Amino acid sequence: MLASADRVRDQQRMIWNEFSAGWHKWDAELLGWQAPFGEALLEELRLRSNSWVLDVAAGSGEPGLNVAGQVPEGRVVLTDISAGMLRVAEEKALARGLTNVDFEVCDAAAMPFGDSRFDAVYCCFGLMFFPVMSAAMAEMVRTAKPGARVGAVVWGRAAANPWASLILGTIARHRELPIPPAGTPGLFRCAPTGFMTRMFKDAGLADVTERQVSTELVHESPESYWEFMTDIATTVAMGLAKADEQSRALIRQDVFALLGRYEHDGAIRLRSTATVVAGTKG
Repeated sequence: MLASADRVRDQQRMIWNEFSAGWHKWDAELLGWQAPFGEALLEELRLRSNSWVLDVAAGSGEPGLNVAGQVPEGRVVLTDISAGMLRVAEEKALARGLTNVDFEVCDAAAMPFGDSRFDAVYCCFGLMFFPVMSAAMAEMVRTAKPGARVGAVVWGRAAANPWASLILGTIARHRELPIPPAGTPGLFRCAPTGFMTRMFKDAGLADVTERQVSTELVHESPESYWEFMTDIATTVAMGLAKADEQSRALIRQDVFALLGRYEHDGAIRLRSTATVVAGTKG
């Protein structure tokens, strides 16, 4: 199990380093799209102006950089397994003039911080990709102070997320893909109702809340959506990489045809639904 988890982490580190350029390119679009999820999470964290906050799997920096603006007398530590993604976050922090942020490349299952250090700890769209989620949860709880809020955002059911399921389903129809074993890292791994609440309670957290938040991914054209997804969605790019040129062209054609169902007011509008969960460390 340990060797397998290490292989997954190594692969993820390599993939996210490769995709950091795409996240930098689409930063404005990503910010606008995912803002409602970050705002809902921050409501649950109950931050104060002097809070010390840990962002686990921070990626290109959100909502961590937004948090830094809300805790001017505190500090935010952004961590990620990918140095490339954190470089994007650091560039953004410098551009905004933020001085109360730190960056640490590390594995979520073995973080280099002391016990009970942070007033709030969270992971936004990262848990479902961790090889051993319970190990990452244990670290998040360990590093939180007694009374601190620990939170997470994960994607909901595939049916409630056509922004991803539309293209992933099309790829699957054109290729013979093996069904991954239960518990395999993936976009919708944490989607079942109550899954996250059970995980948080199993990690020893109390006062656990769970709710659904929805928004739309909006693109002006099928071409823009296709470029966005192939630039930022690792699961999409990996699926397409295994398809030959003809299959890739057919996938693209079918995706464009399906996107017509989601055209409203001159734009492609795709529902995006996430679960926001939080609990309190005793």
